Amino acid sequence: MAGAKNLEVKLESTLDSVDVAEEAVKKFAEENGLPEDDVHQIGMAVREGVINAVVHGNRYNTQKVVSLTAEATAERLTITVQDQGEGFDSDEVPDPLAEENLLRKSGRGLFLIRAFMDELRLQRLGREGMQVVMIKNCSPATIKEEG
Repeated sequence: MAGAKNLEVKLESTLDSVDVAEEAVKKFAEENGLPEDDVHQIGMAVREGVINAVVHGNRYNTQKVVSLTAEATAERLTITVQDQGEGFDSDEVPDPLAEENLLRKSGRGLFLIRAFMDELRLQRLGREGMQVVMIKNCSPATIKEEG
């Protein structure tokens, strides 16, 4: 499927979906010509996003799904992870670098996504869930042209 420009995957609200999502997006990024380092970072960001969607968003509810989409253009790779949970206010997420949070076992997902990606947008969709949009900018020659 060389030259793929769009990806859409529906995932179960289980931790097994994390590996499925990471592998699908890494393959998509590779097929669209992103460099190996970027592919690795994108995979880690998606992994964190889907973990958050399964654990915090859908709370492992098997009646709910996680939607994963990716779109590649010459300028950027845009990845969207959407859950069907209640959503959250990003201002209320504790700073993982604060001394009192350094030893916590969780709470670093958004921090890591921001570190791996060029842009992160969070949008609460009311009763529809939470949408996390991750963007990796590309140099003009990075994404393969179709043809």
